[in-house]
Amino acid sequence: MAVSAEGIDHTLSHIVREPLRKGRKLAKNAQLAFIASGGHGGRVHLPPMRKVLVVDDDSHIRDVICFALRREGFAVVEARDGEQALLAFEREAPDLLVLDIMMPGVDGLEVCRSVRAGGHGAGARGNVPILFLSAKDAELDRIVGLEVGGDDYIVKPFSPRELVARVKAFFRRAEALADPTQREIVAGPLRMELDAWKAAVGGRPLELTRTEFGLLATLAQQRGKVLNRETLMNGTYPGHRIVSERTIDSHLRRLRGKLRGVGADCIETVHGVGFRFVVADDP
Repeated sequence: MAVSAEGIDHTLSHIVREPLRKGRKLAKNAQLAFIASGGHGGRVHLPPMRKVLVVDDDSHIRDVICFALRREGFAVVEARDGEQALLAFEREAPDLLVLDIMMPGVDGLEVCRSVRAGGHGAGARGNVPILFLSAKDAELDRIVGLEVGGDDYIVKPFSPRELVARVKAFFRRAEALADPTQREIVAGPLRMELDAWKAAVGGRPLELTRTEFGLLATLAQQRGKVLNRETLMNGTYPGHRIVSERTIDSHLRRLRGKLRGVGADCIETVHGVGFRFVVADDP
């Protein structure tokens, strides 16, 4: 009997909700059902071997996430706590982190701070996308996760298919920004190298997350034009709206702080309308 994608998603989500009660037996059954169905329809084939580091202290949740990602062609590295995550990040150089927040010892927020600060061998890889997992769904918890440098935030229990879709969205965004027709943006003192994911103001480098880089590129490419939040979402998350306006505001707040840190107050708020990129010589 054929198994529908909706049925698979429900089964996998159930495992995430009740890992301690159902354990590995249900995880295995869900995996077999997923295989029997051939995966969900319309699967997007991404370039091979994008590497994702999955960090969670619950082995059952790790199993479900890793299985779903591998089925979609990703290479997966696992870590059960923050200390392992930092070692794996340095050793494996992943392209994206799926990071649980609430872990014993070094928690997910500390891992994120270390990566963003360039610790543990992060270096130029400090802007790697970070997707937080958390059982906390309060708005303040989401904002804290984004403020420390997270790019996205998923609340447990979650749909494994949605998580995979969000991971794919990050990589689609990276490919969209690396448009071969425009490899560099120069707007006043700002210079962005899209292929290299580098940005600088007056020669002073900006350390941006992937989401912040996408926001800045979207604004700078349309210098002087007022862009509303929906336009910013579509430019930063092309083809897959997965964030709220409050999330965009959090990323903009961090981006503005970094720009001011290098003497560039170039994102202007047009109240009730949106935001625009301006430089000193603009009318």
